[in-house]
Amino acid sequence: MNNLELEQQLNTLLNSHAIKDYCPNGLQVEGRAQVRKVITGVTASQALIDKAIAANADAILVHHGYFWKGESEVVVGMKRRRLKALLSHDINLYAYHLPLDIAPTIGNNAQLGAMLGLSQLQAMELGNAQSIPMWGELAQPLTAQQLTEQLAHHLGSKIVTVCESGPALIRRVGLCTGGGQGYINLAADLGLDAFISGEISEQTVHVARECGLHFFAAGHHATERYGVKALGEWLARTHNMSVEFIDIDSPA
Repeated sequence: MNNLELEQQLNTLLNSHAIKDYCPNGLQVEGRAQVRKVITGVTASQALIDKAIAANADAILVHHGYFWKGESEVVVGMKRRRLKALLSHDINLYAYHLPLDIAPTIGNNAQLGAMLGLSQLQAMELGNAQSIPMWGELAQPLTAQQLTEQLAHHLGSKIVTVCESGPALIRRVGLCTGGGQGYINLAADLGLDAFISGEISEQTVHVARECGLHFFAAGHHATERYGVKALGEWLARTHNMSVEFIDIDSPA
């Protein structure tokens, strides 16, 4: 497939042009015109680029790309090395940040919700077309310990149960992968039993304790593997492309 046509396909699927973000979504670094093999991953790190080069990939598709608002505009050091590697090997870089969080079926939050078996998954921010956090109901109510074990099983990561201040059985669960811990206040306002995110901030603990809900921090990287993986699987299924997900682990 032509690299610009591939961008259009991804933009349309994720409705990226309608979403305000902190970085450009879509084709961030242009490579060769024809794309046959795609490497997907969470972050466009040097390690992922090196893996893509070794695999003779035509493109890399990630959740965390480059050119964030507020970062230095000069191309030196780490940024120079990454861009040089992409350009010298003629590899396209596609990145989708908030569009891949918000996507209703293949997005990060939707994928985590599906893993946990949450039903009636819906936006936490009613009336906001760009709502990132979601919530749903567990098919079987769980204790905080049981939900911790489920998260550990599905994500394969060390789960930090920050606060067990909610009800004995958890039914209504809010979630926002990555750095979405700030939405815990909204979860409390909605009367949810628990809230899951990737990261934790100091104030998150106090909100959970004082508002009476459970909070789980499951890792930024761990909770955001599955949106880009699902997006790659969609490409392989619908466009008969060669797609490989490579997990460059991060403890964050």
